[in-house]
Amino acid sequence: MEASGAAEQKLLENVTSSQSSSSSSSLTRKGGLRTMPFIIVNECLERVASYGIMPNMILYLLNGYGMPVAKGTSVIYTWSATSDILSIFGAFISDSYLGRFLVISIGSFSSLLGLIILWLTAMIPELKPSCESIMLHCSSATTAQLAVLFLSLGLISIGAGCVRPCSIAFGADQLKIKEGSNNERLLDSYFNWYYTSIALSTIIALSVIVYIQENLGWKIGFGLPALLMFISAVSFILGSPIYAKVKPGHSLLTSFVQVAVVSVKNRKLSLPYGNFDQYYQDRDSELAVPTDSLRCLNKACMIKTPETLSNPDGSVSDPWSQCTVGQVESLKSVLRVLPMWSTGILMMVSQSSFSTLQATTLDRRLVGNFKMPAGSFSLIMVITLSIVIPIYDRIMVPLLAKHWGMPRGFSCKTRIGIGLLFVCAGKATSALVETMRRTAAIEQGFEDQPNAVIDMSVLWLVPEFVLLGIGEAFNPVGQVEFFYTGFPKTMSSFAMALFTLELAAANVVGSVLVSIVDKVTSLGGKESWLSTNINSGHLNYYYALLTFLGVINYFYFLAICWAYGPAPWQKLEASADKEEEQFENREVPTS
Repeated sequence: MEASGAAEQKLLENVTSSQSSSSSSSLTRKGGLRTMPFIIVNECLERVASYGIMPNMILYLLNGYGMPVAKGTSVIYTWSATSDILSIFGAFISDSYLGRFLVISIGSFSSLLGLIILWLTAMIPELKPSCESIMLHCSSATTAQLAVLFLSLGLISIGAGCVRPCSIAFGADQLKIKEGSNNERLLDSYFNWYYTSIALSTIIALSVIVYIQENLGWKIGFGLPALLMFISAVSFILGSPIYAKVKPGHSLLTSFVQVAVVSVKNRKLSLPYGNFDQYYQDRDSELAVPTDSLRCLNKACMIKTPETLSNPDGSVSDPWSQCTVGQVESLKSVLRVLPMWSTGILMMVSQSSFSTLQATTLDRRLVGNFKMPAGSFSLIMVITLSIVIPIYDRIMVPLLAKHWGMPRGFSCKTRIGIGLLFVCAGKATSALVETMRRTAAIEQGFEDQPNAVIDMSVLWLVPEFVLLGIGEAFNPVGQVEFFYTGFPKTMSSFAMALFTLELAAANVVGSVLVSIVDKVTSLGGKESWLSTNINSGHLNYYYALLTFLGVINYFYFLAICWAYGPAPWQKLEASADKEEEQFENREVPTS
């Protein structure tokens, strides 16, 4: 919630600055609320389509392509990581070169093509290997078959990477807002409706689409997302004549690269001592000199030769030879938060693919003959998160302010730590529940029957997802706010990009971890912990390993907190308290 607020502020600044440079007549003809249905429908249907195919994808890879569990999970991790990484590049390309409209258009049709190809793999038998029975007797997929599958997933990743980082900003571009006007409320309303629609899209994807795939098969289960994506792409293009299309400008990523390049170029220069005129600063910047931390980067903003400032307005003629103090400090602010950023990587490693496999072996009957879809358990995390965040914001924060003197509630670092502990508890619960499930399967004679449904309710999986949802409510929100407090105001939108990069890193780590565990535990012909037959494997040991790594990560987090020290506002409060105490203890002179 805090993250979205700061993002709104940044987008408001972007909208104001970009629209002030356009002609007033153009603004009256383009944009406005009439464009919102096209933009929000595009984003929502893209999320329903792409999120809807993810939870059950592990079952499609196992049943349709005969992939082992470990390989299928690694494919999904890699796919998710690719989508997250491409979101960074999608934002970069739209800001620097192509503009948001063109990038969203390319992404929409890329997702559509990817979903159509994925649907064709379910429709055309020759695009998949032949399977005699589920999970166990599938012939290996040919190189051509895997190429078609990976092409579809790659195109979907490209689409997600283009649409998601640009959609919300493109919508903000359409609203003609002037700073200080009453119309700023219009932008707030837009953000509220946008995030509400995204939440509803996620719920529909994890419930309706997953249910259709499980009960009506892959042909309809993949065909419906493709149809929704077609509607998404067409609806967005139909709104083209009325969109306000802001031209691309400067990108933060380009600025970071420029600082690194110029620092290397100037590596042999000596830093000035006391002569601050040798540093180049922006005219509107309050930063006169760079900070002393990471001093090697300060050489990027040193004025090497006066000729580099050759533009009439005093700006740099060659940004690859001269940077500003503001550019240097922006890069430093990112590097400073990276240690805390790294503490969230293990926490973000998902276990949803394995949970889906567990659910298929449990009794999923809830009411009458209705069975909860195996891939819908991530919905419990979403619901838990949606309940915990308002409770914390509306109930816990006022109580903490009233009784414990914490007007802002828990600090960012405290919330990050709380989230890490709940995630550790969730993974430990996963290990215990899987031990119970595996024991029950063996006792009931299903050790060699991975498709058998054992006499154990699927509701045993609920507690772990509730704990993970509580962790999600505290850690990511705390992290994003921590990033915002460490960044200059001009970089507020980069906090969410850094969080997206963390998700990508988590998926890469998850893929590597699964591959290592599978290879190491299967040495000497032993049954892998991550065996395709989870009744004979030891998925509980893998969950226990994740718990152990989570505990180590928590101690690493504590060390990072110690290194960071108190937050700036806490330092100011502590200093004020100390001065007040010294004043009270000072002896009053007597006459």
